[in-house]
Amino acid sequence: MREILGRRLQRLRDRLPSLRPASGESGTPALLDAALTCATAWRWPVLPGIGRSAADGSRCACPDPDCVVPGAHPFDPGLLAATTDPRMVTWWWTNRPTAPVLLATGGAAPCAVSLPAGAAEQALVRLDAQGMRLGPVVATPTRWSLLVAPYSLERLGELLYAKDHVPSSLRFHGEGGYVLLPPSAASSGGQVRWEREPRPTPRPRTLPRLTRAAVSPGAAAPRSLWLPEVEAVVDALVEASSGAPGGGSRLAY
Repeated sequence: MREILGRRLQRLRDRLPSLRPASGESGTPALLDAALTCATAWRWPVLPGIGRSAADGSRCACPDPDCVVPGAHPFDPGLLAATTDPRMVTWWWTNRPTAPVLLATGGAAPCAVSLPAGAAEQALVRLDAQGMRLGPVVATPTRWSLLVAPYSLERLGELLYAKDHVPSSLRFHGEGGYVLLPPSAASSGGQVRWEREPRPTPRPRTLPRLTRAAVSPGAAAPRSLWLPEVEAVVDALVEASSGAPGGGSRLAY
């Protein structure tokens, strides 16, 4: 399957020589490759972020002069345009080679829980000590996002309502949300990176006959990545975030 997928991606690149960056466009292939990997190998819907102003690299390219996440949000196209179509992804990053990569969360795509970087590091230590198998963790200089299995707003609401205290520094990225992915430029400066790399879901030792028969010979299935349930991590994240700046409103989600 990986060989088939690799050949398809290579054919896309061969058809578009302009994807090869000219001198001074360092990082361009990494952004394109990251977007294509998300869209085709993992089936995560992606879209390009707005990016920074060409005239002033410290400012967002959107019309808002006081943008709080400069460069790192959807604008044109909007969030609803997120796709797994490799042709659309290739076209986007061919025309905007330095655009950040955004994952549209929710639906069948991963959701996320984010918290300040220092609190997130503490939470990961605690979860590791518990033997918890974590999924991908996206890190910026100021915030880390733990990717989790898709959850609904209703399910999240019930989960958080049962908590005595939900720090406002904890943020939830579900349906209608997004997460900035590596190797994009972070809105606060620096670069987004994987604190924990995406890992495949462990395969069972034996495959039932019905499942094996249902798989067409030579079919290229998307790669299944491990994602924990939100219930498995939220207690550690709430505890770690309680001392972080931002107060403690239980309605902050």
